[in-house]
Amino acid sequence: MNKRHLLLSICCLLGMLLHAQPSAVSTAGFYELEKSGREVYNMNQGWRYCKGKQAEASKESYNDAAWTRVSLPHGLELLPEEASGNINYQGEAWYRKTFVTPVALNGKTTFLHFEGIMGKSKIFLNGTLLKEHFDGYLPVTVEVTKALRPAGEKNILAVCADNSDDPTFPPGKPQQALDFTYFGGIYRDCFLIAHQPVYITDAMYEEEVAGGGVFIHFPEVSESRAKVGVKVHVRNATKKGFTGKLLLTLKNSDGTVVAQEHQAIKLRAQKANHIETELTVLRPELWYPDAPVLHHLELRIADASGTVIDGMVQQIGIKKIEYRKGEGLYMNGKPYTDKLIGVNRHQEFAIIGNAVPNSLHWRDAKKLRDAGVRVVRCTQYPHDPAFLDACDRMGMLVLLPIAGWQFWNNEPIFAQRVYTHIRRLVRRDRNHPSLFIWEPVLNETHFPQDYAHRAKQCVDEEFPYEKALSAIDPGSKGSEVFPVIFTHPQAVSGGKSSIYNAGNIDPAKMYFTREFGDNVDDWNSHNSNSRVHRSWGEVPMLEQAVHYASPSYTYTCLETLYEAGKHHVGGTLWHAFDHQRGYHPQPFYGGIMDAFRQPKTSYYLFMAQRPPVKNDALPAATGPMVYVANEMTPFSPADVTVYSNCPEVRLTVFADGKRYEYHRSQSSLKMPSPIITFKDAYHFMELKALARAGKQKDIFLLAEGLIDGKVVATHKRIPSKRPTTLRLRIDDDGCPLKADGSDIVTVIAEVVDKDGAVKRLNHTSVKFTVTGEGRLLGDETIEANPVDAHWGSAPILLQATGKPGKITIRAEVFGHGVHSIAADELVYTSVPASGKYLTLQGEEEQSSVTPTVATGTTQANSSEVKSLKEEVDQLRKRLSEYELREVERQQDDFGEQR
Repeated sequence: MNKRHLLLSICCLLGMLLHAQPSAVSTAGFYELEKSGREVYNMNQGWRYCKGKQAEASKESYNDAAWTRVSLPHGLELLPEEASGNINYQGEAWYRKTFVTPVALNGKTTFLHFEGIMGKSKIFLNGTLLKEHFDGYLPVTVEVTKALRPAGEKNILAVCADNSDDPTFPPGKPQQALDFTYFGGIYRDCFLIAHQPVYITDAMYEEEVAGGGVFIHFPEVSESRAKVGVKVHVRNATKKGFTGKLLLTLKNSDGTVVAQEHQAIKLRAQKANHIETELTVLRPELWYPDAPVLHHLELRIADASGTVIDGMVQQIGIKKIEYRKGEGLYMNGKPYTDKLIGVNRHQEFAIIGNAVPNSLHWRDAKKLRDAGVRVVRCTQYPHDPAFLDACDRMGMLVLLPIAGWQFWNNEPIFAQRVYTHIRRLVRRDRNHPSLFIWEPVLNETHFPQDYAHRAKQCVDEEFPYEKALSAIDPGSKGSEVFPVIFTHPQAVSGGKSSIYNAGNIDPAKMYFTREFGDNVDDWNSHNSNSRVHRSWGEVPMLEQAVHYASPSYTYTCLETLYEAGKHHVGGTLWHAFDHQRGYHPQPFYGGIMDAFRQPKTSYYLFMAQRPPVKNDALPAATGPMVYVANEMTPFSPADVTVYSNCPEVRLTVFADGKRYEYHRSQSSLKMPSPIITFKDAYHFMELKALARAGKQKDIFLLAEGLIDGKVVATHKRIPSKRPTTLRLRIDDDGCPLKADGSDIVTVIAEVVDKDGAVKRLNHTSVKFTVTGEGRLLGDETIEANPVDAHWGSAPILLQATGKPGKITIRAEVFGHGVHSIAADELVYTSVPASGKYLTLQGEEEQSSVTPTVATGTTQANSSEVKSLKEEVDQLRKRLSEYELREVERQQDDFGEQR
């Protein structure tokens, strides 16, 4: 093993030690507590899968031996990076899992908890239909106590997942008219949870208004004292009464006990009740975006003899957020004056769609917090709990919308299911310290007034302890009763009211911009200076950043948001990442990162807005930064752009060359760190003259960030020369690859010269090979391998097997000429997965998912069938044109105008 591979292996091991706790995620809304009597099994491994309708697949006797082995999360198919235009499969898909009932489940009440199954679903156990569910974004929880076979016997779990268009539940809109993509499958985690017959319930199963499970609230929060309100729902499933105690222990971030409490429990046979109490914490560590201190509340149920029979851990942050009339936003009893600037986020990822493992959710949060993001809008549906867990830890506030976009159905069943969806969203996410704003109304939709009123009422009833911050667009019916109004800043709207602008400001209401930045010529063509694919290069990406920061025309941007009054607390950019869309042939390219999470220039613009002070309280990059946004190519602009959060920046152009200085003017400051432009500083012909003179080492751009006259950050650019080799790197953000059969990490091959500078201007095709305990997702049929290098890099997705160990990744170009670009090889080590897995022996390992060119239908061999298919496709396109006209009309009503 060479030094580089040895160093990487050491880094992997350090990552295991340093990042094990931050990457931990909850299980069905709680964290496990040792020796509590509660059993938790991960059900992600050992599934069999088949796309399409499968008669009799729910029956125990069905033979699934020919089906594909998969692990969860699973998304039906692998797709190209460019997968818009409704090309993904829609229809039924079946999953089956065989497992043996553990002895530890004897005498226990047992539940299956699916975090997410896209579309409508049916759950069968041993041939019996246990649940039919109509919600693709919130959990499916099923009691299986009576349906399970006795200990030691096999069970057959079958799931039908159907992501077909269905107007009877949210979002409701046909995917081909949708601005995002449903994807499909059992695309989140699945758990089997067993309790003693007396246990703390699951709010998602109990359907109790403002109850079920554990509900945390904060009646009083200050620096001197905090009161933590705890409401716990306990069920007695036995046929006799129960007497015992609820034991509460609150521990701070270093594990010190800061409060304890116990309450007597007395339950009648086969009944449940809520126990409410308070914990008092003196001199508490409070949760803030820049100091996200987390506490762990241990809950135990003890019987009359003192034996603990059930328990769990609830992660909390002591935080109280409110808006005070005429005063602005308050957090923990103090004015919060920092603008909350952030991004919208879709949960999808390149190649895998929505089937995103927990580690990728964590890395998303880490990358966004590195960029200084303090608030994320979970667009436009409930996101994976793992992402919210990460936001809790990273100090990012979240806006929580329900599932919906520009669709209303007058049939009563639709509204009823939306109300249920709202209530279940609140029950799932109410305890997250990152919680900021609820969005209980359907996004950009013409709905009736009584719906808006009832939607807000659902939130208020489910979240009664503090005033719930529910938001709506100003021109929507029913907006008068909402405490939060989405709007553009008055400097942009001119004080004129519309569907998306508030007009006159009501001092009693809080204002926020839910989407800013997108800028299209019309809602059919979608030509835009804000939508930039990374492969388009330097100048388009610079233009995107200017548009997001401070364009020459009137538009909502960073400047106008930072300038807004205290009533306007912030806004979220549309969008964090490039993503797929159903109703347009091209993906949305307006992200500050691409679909693989490779940064564009505007990512560093956002990073420059973060405070220049190092903050050890955040598990993310903090402190001073400087970034030269000029690659020194023959086509790079003469004006050199630099992003920095330092008040002074010095740019040196070539050794013994010109030196430029920037001093931030506080008097004219409209945003924390404006774009810095050094005019007419770089010229390719000057670079050429030095190169011809043999002075290659003199050619560079050096930016230095200064605070109080001292250099605190530097960034040096050198031009790329003759490409010599590929360079592999693992983009894991310190969160190692877990050997659970489904975890994924991005691997990036860069084309570099002998000095390590990335050769941005190239069109090299890179072929990858993976051996050992990993697999490469996709192949040439979806353009996933080989991969064309765009802007100097070619990414792939690497998936772990079920066995920890070494993985060898090799990247090479085609051909082996004397001047060919050299290959690179990297050894990476996956780590053991944590937790207990319930998997039948022999079913642990999965084969690679067979990639397909997704067409939404089965490939036909017959030329006659093929001809008919083409005719049907033409008719569908003609019908879609009419649907798109309606989409364009709605976009004209609701879309970005400023």
